[in-house]
Amino acid sequence: MRLSLLVAVALGVTAVPLASRADETCNSPYMSGLIKGQEDFLYVWTLGVKGVGDGFDKLVTMDVNPASKKFGQVIGHVSVGKRGEAHHMGFTDDRRFLWAGGLDDSKIYVFDVHTNPAKPKLVKTIDDFAKRTGLVGPHTFYALPGRMLIGALSNDKDRGGVTGMAVYNTKGDFIAKHAMPTTNGGDGYGYDIAISPSKNAMLTSSFTGAVNYMTDLGKLIKDPAAMKQFGNTMVMWNLKSMQPEKVLNVPGAPLEIRWSLNEGDEWAITATALTSKIWLVKKDAGGAWQAKEVATIGDPAKVPLPVDLSITADGKGLWVNTFMDGTTHYFDISNPEAPKETYSKRTGAQVNMVSQSWDGKRLYISSSLLANWDKKGADDEQFVKLFAWDGKELKETFKADFAKLKLGRAHHMKFGAASAKAGAKASADAGQGAPRVAGR
Repeated sequence: MRLSLLVAVALGVTAVPLASRADETCNSPYMSGLIKGQEDFLYVWTLGVKGVGDGFDKLVTMDVNPASKKFGQVIGHVSVGKRGEAHHMGFTDDRRFLWAGGLDDSKIYVFDVHTNPAKPKLVKTIDDFAKRTGLVGPHTFYALPGRMLIGALSNDKDRGGVTGMAVYNTKGDFIAKHAMPTTNGGDGYGYDIAISPSKNAMLTSSFTGAVNYMTDLGKLIKDPAAMKQFGNTMVMWNLKSMQPEKVLNVPGAPLEIRWSLNEGDEWAITATALTSKIWLVKKDAGGAWQAKEVATIGDPAKVPLPVDLSITADGKGLWVNTFMDGTTHYFDISNPEAPKETYSKRTGAQVNMVSQSWDGKRLYISSSLLANWDKKGADDEQFVKLFAWDGKELKETFKADFAKLKLGRAHHMKFGAASAKAGAKASADAGQGAPRVAGR
């Protein structure tokens, strides 16, 4: 029996979506119905701003197909009726639904994106996440077979960094909680989740708790005690048992994690927000997982604040956005032991998320990090930009000014396609037959 099927059985799942190459290189390997060609829509999870438009968090839909008359335009949005620090989102394994969370109020919103991909619909709100799990700040939404794994940033006792992960079924029912380790070197902090099924490996990273991320950045960095309350670890988990196997020392708040998608590669990469370093997670000659610093991003003394990463489909290139200087960097990681920055471009006064198409020709960039961390005045740009990449230069294709459109602060982005409706039906039909096995 293949490892990925064992994982599915351990999770109580019999129908597992076929994994294939993703439209975005940071999606869960368990997702089906993936976009392999041109994406039609861009879904943007957006923070509400008091006095701007309706002032509420919302899922914004943009038309991003160059053949469309509405290319580069916002074609709709779904407001959730309040502000809760909209942050990250993730598709279910069948790609029929998009889960999105708020870091402040810990509410989770489930959007139907398959019935009409051009017009997502809010179909469920989970408002008892903290009560059920003891966790707050649902951050990472990572599809498992028939499940959603949610990584949180904080807890409901002291709102500090000690936290955990929760497992829900795709109907929105709570199943289990897994605490981040606080022994054997663990600091209990959490942030991102990334899985490599073929290696029975799950990596988690670490950030900070609600007390810090809801504090104004200028005030925070002047508080020495608060600045000590950031994660300095990554954890390697046994995916099948969902038990931590090794705590890796990675100082400086390691954030996004990306496994190499190149067949045969056995390594992952991350960047540390506070120390501006790239770290490699790889097995040593003895077969033990190790983490080591392999490159520097910008000038660490200026705290450029690396925030989001996008690895190329062949595992040979890495995009890194640094928030404070508004720069998008490209690293050649054909030798992951020694990444080399070969290109950079200032893409905004502040930049956060970066979403890359599978073919590597398009790069979407959004501006907002956190409501209280975004810049002030003229530098508080709020946008989504599309860039074309020809291997040598990033060229801006369009810019949607979310401030002028009175939509709020643009944060996380996911792709959608008109074909997703048919793809979701085919996936559901396939699920009625023999069990499907995830894996490369």
